[in-house]
Amino acid sequence: MRSIALILAAFAFSAPAVAQSWEEYSYPEYAISVAFPASPQIETTTYQIVDGRSVPARVYSVRQANVVFGMTVAELEGTNLEESDVVAHAINTLSQGATVKLNIPARIYAVYGRQLTVEGADGSRSMVQLFDYKDRLYQIEAKALPGENVSNTQSDMVRFHQSLSFNDGGTNRSEEAVRAIHEVCRGLVNPAFGAGLDDPACTVR
Repeated sequence: MRSIALILAAFAFSAPAVAQSWEEYSYPEYAISVAFPASPQIETTTYQIVDGRSVPARVYSVRQANVVFGMTVAELEGTNLEESDVVAHAINTLSQGATVKLNIPARIYAVYGRQLTVEGADGSRSMVQLFDYKDRLYQIEAKALPGENVSNTQSDMVRFHQSLSFNDGGTNRSEEAVRAIHEVCRGLVNPAFGAGLDDPACTVR
């Protein structure tokens, strides 16, 4: 569905994580499912978007040791914001007091977004995916807090980061945009990795 090789390379992990009782949780109201290592806590909160505005949001999270697995869904209906502005602001927020080490296109089925790795000045490490889809921002983040030996949590962070699924069969790209993406990615060794026109994978051999 999407490549994890770039993520693994970006973090340069090697040691396996301790097995845990992972389970997939479905949220039909958001047409998503995501795997957590335990039953997530649910928080109703707000999420800041551009121009200092805030929108209603819901956060699903699990903390195990010094790793936080979080799934945020923010309501964008009525904001009239462009996807590029929403995602750019989210990336800017994530990069405050941190360095974005990787920022490339992401795709889950036909829903397109961005995936990041972020290193905090405090020593934290994060893996993030962002999707603006059907008037909502979906932000999934696996974060190793300061002091955590990230090599011990590599497989869990990747597993969570890659577990998000959109279940309604929809897309946030027009037919013309998808055709353009397919055209650019034609001839690749593995064209399924093509996530967007600026995806590094979309380089014809």
